[in-house]
Amino acid sequence: MGLANGSKLGLTIPKISVYAPNMSTADSCLHPSQGTCFNLRKATRVVTQLFDDKLCPSGVRATQFSILWVIGGAQSAPINDLARKLVMDRTTLTHNLKPLEQQGLIESKPGEDRRTRYVALTAQGRNTLEQVLPLWQETQAEVVEQLGMGA
Repeated sequence: MGLANGSKLGLTIPKISVYAPNMSTADSCLHPSQGTCFNLRKATRVVTQLFDDKLCPSGVRATQFSILWVIGGAQSAPINDLARKLVMDRTTLTHNLKPLEQQGLIESKPGEDRRTRYVALTAQGRNTLEQVLPLWQETQAEVVEQLGMGA
């Protein structure tokens, strides 16, 4: 998969090739920089940086937007459920929730079981999500236009 030059986005997107060779040959030697995982992570960082740049005026990063969106859709949910929906481990999610709670965008409360914590958006968090959504939608449309409908 090659990515376009990104000129419409105001960002230089490097051409990234994702190559998955047939490894059945015993003498196949693949450099890690030619691997699928390496190149997909590189492409993801480029797209994430683009979203971060576009969302910057809101004070919310792309990763924070994703977390706020999932919390908003769940109303109130245990951290473990949110971690599963976000495909994150609980420790990483907990680390990423702290700044959102400090900014007053989310609140966490203990569940019936002391080991369980529930997370919900605050009124400020809902307002922030409503303000950020148009920026995200605009950026999403630009990325889809640049990379194609399969993006």
